[in-house]
Amino acid sequence: MTEPDAVSAAGSRPTRLERVITDAGAEIAILTFAHGPLNLFDRAMFDAVIADIADLTARPPRAVLLRAEGKVVSGGVDVHVFDGLTVEQGTALWQSLFAQIGHPLETLPCPVVFAAHGLTLTAAFEIALACDIVVAGPKAKFGLVETVVGLTPSMGGPQRLAERAGSGRARELVMTADLYDAATMHEWGVVNYVHEDVDGAARSLVARLADGPTRAHAATKEIVSAWRSGGVAHADSITPETSGALFATADLQGAVRSFLDVGPGHATYTGE
Repeated sequence: MTEPDAVSAAGSRPTRLERVITDAGAEIAILTFAHGPLNLFDRAMFDAVIADIADLTARPPRAVLLRAEGKVVSGGVDVHVFDGLTVEQGTALWQSLFAQIGHPLETLPCPVVFAAHGLTLTAAFEIALACDIVVAGPKAKFGLVETVVGLTPSMGGPQRLAERAGSGRARELVMTADLYDAATMHEWGVVNYVHEDVDGAARSLVARLADGPTRAHAATKEIVSAWRSGGVAHADSITPETSGALFATADLQGAVRSFLDVGPGHATYTGE
C-alpha cells in the first residue's frame, strides 16, 4: 500500500494535496478527500493518503488542513480491504497504517487541523484523532463502527479517543458503534470547535496557525507527545532542552524585540 500515484477505479486520484500561501507568506498544505460520494477508504484511498503524508513529511509546510469534498467526510473503510486477510496480513495492515499515516501525521512539525462537515466514520475519524485540532460542523456525526464486521478500530482511534474523552467514553463509543453528533463530541473534548461554516472556520484557523511561530508550535507538540508516552515527569525532563532550543530561532528573537519595542501582538514570524 505504498504506490505514490494511486488512482481510483474511475481513474481519478482519491485525494488532492495543494500548497497555498497566506497573505503573510506562510505555506499551508490542504489535503482533501475526493473519492466519490462516500469517500470510502479502499486500497487506492489508503495509498493516496500515504503518499500525501509522505510528501508532507518530506516538505513540511507551516500548517496542514485535512478536509473532504462531498456530502460526507467518509463513510468508512471499504470492507473489501479486509476480505480474506490472514492473521499475519491483518497485523501487517495495521502496522503499515500506523507507520505510514497515523504516526507521521502526528509528528509533523507544524499544527494539523481536521475539518469535519458531515458523517465521519472509522478510518477518517481515526485520522482526525491523530490531528492536533478538530473543527466540526453542527451536522457532523462521528463513529467508530468496526464492530459491524467483527473488528475493533485499529488505527489508534480507541486510545486517542480515551485520551481526549476518557476511557469510559471510548469504550462506549466503540462497543455500541453508535453515531455521536458534533455537540456531544465537543462536550466530551473530542472536537475543539463547532462552526456553521466549518470549512471557512478551519481555513481561517489554519492560516492563523501557519502565520505563527512554527518552531514553537513544533516544540509544543514534542512536549505533549512526551507527556502522552511517559507522563508529566517525562515531559518535564525534555522540556528544558526542547524549549531552550527556541532561543536560537529568529522568530523568538524577533518577537522578543518586537514586544520590548512596541508591545505585544505586533510580531511577525517566518517559521525560522
